[in-house]
Amino acid sequence: MFKPGNGISKVLGFTINRTRLIALALLSTTCPVSIANPALLLELQGEVTQGSLMVGKTQPGNQVYLDDRALKVSRHGLFTFGFSRDDDTNYQLKIKSEDEQLIKSLKPAKREYNIQRVNGIAKKIMNPDPKDIERARQDSKQIGKVRSVAADNIDFAHGFIAPSKGRITGVYGSQRVYNGKPGNPHYGLDYAGKTGTVIQAPAAGVVTLWVPDMFYSGGTLVIDHGHGVTSTFLHLSGSLVKEGDNVLQGQKIAKIGSTGRSTGPHLDWRVNWFNVKLDPALVLTLPNMQTFN
Repeated sequence: MFKPGNGISKVLGFTINRTRLIALALLSTTCPVSIANPALLLELQGEVTQGSLMVGKTQPGNQVYLDDRALKVSRHGLFTFGFSRDDDTNYQLKIKSEDEQLIKSLKPAKREYNIQRVNGIAKKIMNPDPKDIERARQDSKQIGKVRSVAADNIDFAHGFIAPSKGRITGVYGSQRVYNGKPGNPHYGLDYAGKTGTVIQAPAAGVVTLWVPDMFYSGGTLVIDHGHGVTSTFLHLSGSLVKEGDNVLQGQKIAKIGSTGRSTGPHLDWRVNWFNVKLDPALVLTLPNMQTFN
């Protein structure tokens, strides 16, 4: 409750630490939002929903926090964060200048996902060889290492395009229950395609990983778009780029395949914010930050 003289005001979900009241518009589950106070400039794009990537801009030099987690802010004032598949946390997004603070509550909207039940799966498939499990664990560590980097590039803020023109055959969040045991949800966007079909970079970035033979994902390529945002491409038959390469949006980067544990040739495209698995379909709806102000 606001009390005169305490320097705290709450207006439509925002909290501002200052003595003068500022009226602000309520942020709905669909952005954009723009806050006009120059010192606490906030532009935010993305759906406030499970699996979404949010991209924001504030006054250069401001600090940004998601709850108590400090977010990387570029010299242009750009920042990003994301919500996981089942995230139901009520977050506080905090924008701090030298002497003021803006706080916005954000709770990702709940989504419904497709659940399929499959029975009669052979025990051998349900219980992989321990050696294969260990190999998959090492693969996961290798991918996790490159996803943990908060690189300085801001390619995540310039919009994304589809990496393939193929028909979409699998979506984010879907899950199968095998013999009554829930399997891992699907975290990618699957595109149909023949082996050898060339795919393109959905956004610019730096190639940080190429491994041709991971256990589950086969040919696996990772591109770092900056600030913890990465694209991972699975089941590839080959790469047209190498680790350390800078790639442009739309550049040819790899070929569709059916390597690893795959039922047929296709592209599985995944997007992460560090270890948070995001919905590529939602990422494709983000605008270029240069196109709005």
